Amino acid sequence: MDQTDNTDPAFAQQVQRLYQLQVYGRWFFVSFLWLTVVPVCLWNLRAEIALWRQYFTWVAVRYGLFAHPMATFGLAFCIGMTTAVLVWQSRNILLGLSPQEKQRLEKQVFRIRQQGASHPLWKWVCH
Repeated sequence: MDQTDNTDPAFAQQVQRLYQLQVYGRWFFVSFLWLTVVPVCLWNLRAEIALWRQYFTWVAVRYGLFAHPMATFGLAFCIGMTTAVLVWQSRNILLGLSPQEKQRLEKQVFRIRQQGASHPLWKWVCH
């Protein structure tokens, strides 16, 4: 990669825009999961949820989750993805981007610039 790209303020701004697109994309994916997968999982657990509302015990929760492994997997996946995005974004906010992540973003912006307007992210990153 050209060394002048690293000192160019426009290049740094484009790297920041690409990072913001990644943040938005990850949260969009997590939101999509919560709006599509979670309702289906909760619908499959509706009988157990009614039981939990009447007589809540951890044994009933355990039985309900073990009896419906696909619903349990779906809920666990959604919770896991949400936690992963929260940890990733919190780490980036508190510690900043790692050198490897920053270099990866810079390479990706460089490729977007090389491809030009035909790249799908061109108008969001390099406008």
